[in-house]
Amino acid sequence: MNLAPTSDNKPIRDIAYESLKHAIITGEIPAGSRIVETEYADRMHISRTPLREALRKLERDGLVEYILRRGVVVRAFTIEDVEEIYTIRNALEMLTLPAIIEKATPENIKELRDILSEMDEFSRIGDIDSLSPRARAFHAKLTSISGLNRILRVIEGQDEYITRFSAVAIAKEDRRQAAHQEHYRLVNYVEQKNLEKFERLMGKHIERSKETCLIALHESKLKKEAEKEKENGK
Repeated sequence: MNLAPTSDNKPIRDIAYESLKHAIITGEIPAGSRIVETEYADRMHISRTPLREALRKLERDGLVEYILRRGVVVRAFTIEDVEEIYTIRNALEMLTLPAIIEKATPENIKELRDILSEMDEFSRIGDIDSLSPRARAFHAKLTSISGLNRILRVIEGQDEYITRFSAVAIAKEDRRQAAHQEHYRLVNYVEQKNLEKFERLMGKHIERSKETCLIALHESKLKKEAEKEKENGK
């Protein structure tokens, strides 16, 4: 894991914050890990002051917590965390829809359909590793058409979290096929400039994705608890 900050014009505390945030969200720094200031300052080639500032921001994000006699510890994502992240992300995406309908060009439609064409075979064979990033690229391209840059920046801030969990929803085969067909219908509505149908389908589409992810995470939690009980019973 390379946590050395890149050289740019950002303050060191911001670079440290972004590096640690990415490592925590992607699981490079697992839940329950201690972040020892001296160790991480050395690894990142920075002083402890900007590292402390970065850790305070991570605490406000709910990614780390200070525990008595343990110090700074990476928090595990709860189902409630994931539900809140999806709710925020989905609400923001819905705000972009009127502008997408207004601004979409034939070139935009072609780009969206090109992404969907790439997804066809991956969806058919269930190649989640290839399908998941393309599904996110489809939604990112769609929302970018709006040109609402302030909203888009906030959406991007949530997308890093969504990346970790979206593959869980896509992996469920019954939802995967339906979601892929909905993508095609969404593009058709954009091309037809039909805002009413676009908003109705998008609302259902992103809400189903959230629900599917939460169900999958709940099932995973129950499975882990059962395995732990089995081990303890040996």
